[in-house]
Amino acid sequence: MTGFPRLCDLTSVYDAFAQTAARCSDRPMLNVQPSTAEIYGIAAGEITYAAAAAEVEALSARFAGAGYGAGMRVALLLENRPSYFLIWLALNRLGVSVVPINPDLRAAELEYLIGHAEPALILALPARAEGLRAAAEAAGIAAPVVAPGDTPPPPRHDAAIAGPETGQAAEAALLYTSGTTGQPKGCVLSNTYFLYAGDWYAELGGIGTLEDGARMITPLPVFHMNAMACSFMAMIAVGGCLTVLDRFHPKSWWADVRGSNATCLHYLGVMPSMLMGAAETPADRDHQVRFGFGAGVDPKLQAGFEARFGLELVEAWAMTETGAGAAISAHTKDRLVGAACFGRPAPEVETRLVDAAGQDADRGELLVRRAGPDPRFGFFTRYFKNPEATDEAWAGGWFHTGDIVRCDADGNLFFIDRKKNVIRRSGENIAAVEVESVLMRHPAIRAAGVAPVPDAIRGDEVFACVVAEGLTASELTAEALADWALTQMAYYKIPGYIAFVEALPLTATQKIQRAALKALAAECLAQNRAVDLRARKRRQVA
Repeated sequence: MTGFPRLCDLTSVYDAFAQTAARCSDRPMLNVQPSTAEIYGIAAGEITYAAAAAEVEALSARFAGAGYGAGMRVALLLENRPSYFLIWLALNRLGVSVVPINPDLRAAELEYLIGHAEPALILALPARAEGLRAAAEAAGIAAPVVAPGDTPPPPRHDAAIAGPETGQAAEAALLYTSGTTGQPKGCVLSNTYFLYAGDWYAELGGIGTLEDGARMITPLPVFHMNAMACSFMAMIAVGGCLTVLDRFHPKSWWADVRGSNATCLHYLGVMPSMLMGAAETPADRDHQVRFGFGAGVDPKLQAGFEARFGLELVEAWAMTETGAGAAISAHTKDRLVGAACFGRPAPEVETRLVDAAGQDADRGELLVRRAGPDPRFGFFTRYFKNPEATDEAWAGGWFHTGDIVRCDADGNLFFIDRKKNVIRRSGENIAAVEVESVLMRHPAIRAAGVAPVPDAIRGDEVFACVVAEGLTASELTAEALADWALTQMAYYKIPGYIAFVEALPLTATQKIQRAALKALAAECLAQNRAVDLRARKRRQVA
């Protein structure tokens, strides 16, 4: 640790920032690379803690003057811009929770999220304002939509009120994560959740040691817990500087790493695969990075990647729901490189592996909880508006992760597969039922079943078996369906393949037989009975 007080000794995310800003006022807090600045049309360079503190104070005063206060929620669609963190801090100072919005979401998804979260205000990039207003209107939510630089209007008078918790336990953010029931669940995350995430990372040690004033670079989205809780709060904990790119650009990645003077980086498994595909150059080791922190690296590539680029990768496991409360990581020198191992649980984390009958096993679903008097310390508070799902996730006093894991004789854990019906594409969790629900809105689609198929680069790809009427089963028809889907949901969720089928495999109660559907998708792919739409899966211009 750096000698700073532990963040969990403080009350809020803002308090943690303010204390670090007072100690490290002249240090850089946020850094914007020229490449990111050009894409966003913002200034490049570093923002010191002192400058950030002044901006946060001014923003906080504006929101307070407009009537925003404890218990309210403000939704944010700001992409990976540094203003996201400053606005979050300003609102947190007032006790206001934020609802991060994935900028890739489209009409149907935005309508659901806004209707479910019921924000008092939506802060968004001007190019997205019209779509968000339409989504709010469709959801029956009269939330004003304004740009970050606008004077905030008074909050919506009938906005949903965050829970009764106060202080550390008060809601700091409502993050939406894919679930198995179709629609994303809203995870209520407290100040404790974020404060402890910073402490956990700052105290990790081993290969993952963060030095005082560390510099971290990440291309991961700030609306996910990784960048928001792990990266940002860790830098607050050690008085460090965070460089957030707009996204991962393989060709310019190492130039940005060098330009940021990063000493550590965050990654998803798809990144090492892409970087290893590039030709070797003398500059491969021309950087200051000591370690990378992430998950899902291809075991066959890990050793070669570390040798080629001169840094060690710390594979880790966590979920939005668990936060750092049950985080597990392979950060010690005896880690098992190239084995899909994500480490051994620390003494403060209790784990079980259970088989289908709920009995302890060496291979099974991973159950986790915090050791000690509070088994939920550091975890999410609850699923918003869904107490049944919260109780189900915590059945028997353990959090059920839905991940299938293997344990060896030394206590090392190895990721095997996902029990949940979730497709994981390039680090994004995609609920098959959610995609099916959106596809079924198309007037010509009578039934749709979605399953994962393997993808050499992205892990899984979305495969849709479609029963259509009044349509000719052709490549042009599939392309038209994909183009329509792009208007309804995030690009990464739309089918990468569409196969037209006469019927879906169903149970006696008319539910999709998931195993049979997955087999059908694999068969269609192997027999070239599917239209390849992967080239259409591109981010949409606002």
